Amino acid sequence: MTYESVGQFQQAAQPSTTGLAMRRRNPLAVWLGLPLITLGIYELVWYYKIHKEMAEYHRKPDAPVAGPLLVLILLGWTVIGAIATLYKTGERIRYAQRRAGLEETCSPVVGTLLVFVFGLGIMYYQTELNKIVDRDGVPAGTPVPLHGQS
Repeated sequence: MTYESVGQFQQAAQPSTTGLAMRRRNPLAVWLGLPLITLGIYELVWYYKIHKEMAEYHRKPDAPVAGPLLVLILLGWTVIGAIATLYKTGERIRYAQRRAGLEETCSPVVGTLLVFVFGLGIMYYQTELNKIVDRDGVPAGTPVPLHGQS
C-alpha cells in the first residue's frame, strides 16, 4: 500500500459533509399511540428506522443500522443488553445533534433511565431527534449540510 492509497483510504473513511434529512415524528404517537395499536411492534420498527435515518444523516462509515435492533430483540431479556443498546442510541442521537451544529442536549443516561419509567425514553429520544429535523426544516430524504465536527 503506497502513501497515496493510504491518504485515499483515510479520506474515504471520513464522515460526509452532507447527509439526508430525517423524518419528523410525533413523540406522543411514537411513545403511546402506535405501539398500542400495533401491540408493541411499532417500537421495534421505530428503533430500526431511527438508526437507519441517523446513518443516512451523518453518513458515519461505521454507523450501525440493524445491529441495535438485533441486540434489543435477542439480548433484551438480559436487561444489560437492552440498557447498553439504549444508552448507545442516546450517544448516537447526541452525535447527530453535534453534526447538525446543535447543542448536544440528548443525555444517554436520562434516555435510558426514562425507558424504565413507563417507556418515556422513547418519547425523549424522539423529541431530541425532532430538534435536528426542525433545524433542517426540509422533507425527509432531502440532502442537508452537516455543520458540526465529526
